[in-house]
Amino acid sequence: MHTQHHPLRGAPLGTQREIVSFHYGRRNGGRKVYVQASLHADELPGMLVAHHLREHLLALESAGRLRAEFVVVPVANPIGLGQTILRKQEGRFDLAAGDNFNRHYPALFDNVLPLLEGQLGSDAPTNAQLVRSALREAVNQLPEDTELMSLRKTLLGLACDAEVVLDLHCDCESLMHLYTGTALWPQAEPLARCMGAQASLLASESGDNPFDEACSRIWWQLEAHYRGQHPVPLACLAVTLELRGERDVSHPLAGADAQALIEFFVQRGLIEGEPAAQRALLEPATPLTGTDVIHAPASGLVVYLRELGEHIQTGEVVAEVIDPLSGAVHRLASRTSGLLFARETQRFTTSGRSLCKIAGAVPVRQGKLSSE
Repeated sequence: MHTQHHPLRGAPLGTQREIVSFHYGRRNGGRKVYVQASLHADELPGMLVAHHLREHLLALESAGRLRAEFVVVPVANPIGLGQTILRKQEGRFDLAAGDNFNRHYPALFDNVLPLLEGQLGSDAPTNAQLVRSALREAVNQLPEDTELMSLRKTLLGLACDAEVVLDLHCDCESLMHLYTGTALWPQAEPLARCMGAQASLLASESGDNPFDEACSRIWWQLEAHYRGQHPVPLACLAVTLELRGERDVSHPLAGADAQALIEFFVQRGLIEGEPAAQRALLEPATPLTGTDVIHAPASGLVVYLRELGEHIQTGEVVAEVIDPLSGAVHRLASRTSGLLFARETQRFTTSGRSLCKIAGAVPVRQGKLSSE
């Protein structure tokens, strides 16, 4: 194992932040896994999972069982970790620019295309390596005028050439679930089984280019662009893993999640070992367009009438927003049938705020699908 320090540019005078990455296994061996935690800096379950994962990887490296380079970034957002206001951490949005830390990553298709001109041939694995080389060069050329731009560039530089990219997040109160590209589901299904995901949400483009899509979407864009000319495989499985709710930080949960990741890596041939028996898929994958996000129509107290993990029917009332001054009660019904998998922690809401999510199989939304 070796450690790398990546200072961020653009920090205020007298301050300096850095990304620290831990590297296991053989570098430049052709296969690479990238795992980062807490890009939303106040989403902490992933940090503890990364801690347990590093212990596993160190032992596996000593035993000579790693068949790929594994890169782990336990603290992906030192900027957000430093944003404490009146004892409350603000880790989702950059206070300087107002940006969500997991949105607006550079879309690299236009940057990479000129670098591939005249390079690709008829062999898909060779083409994949050429694409990875072009991605590294394109990311290296990105500007980093601000500390946030430097953070994005650093994280992309560590992840852009990986075969597997796992971005560890959590929701407010939620079940284990994941987001990934529609075309990647055949590769992601074993991960969903290993992790016990109760919702797997698929989209070709969710909006605002989050980190996982910045790593993977270019592959199906290139595949479509060169179709019939040069084979380009979908050579980056990028997944946002939502490790339950923000309070689910415990050694039993994190230890089990880290072991499940190891199990997935063994199944994929990234770690030497006998694959475990395949686990059941707890819930079928659904389109992200089918997820009903219920919003508050007014300000007031939030009272949930159904619990996480319950299957909801179309038209069923899931929550109430109560105005304790006027006595008005707003009853909020689902537009879809599906699993209630996530909800807001705060029990007082303002008008327009999202309250809960139900994973349905039938599209009920279009346009930008990602939350703010």
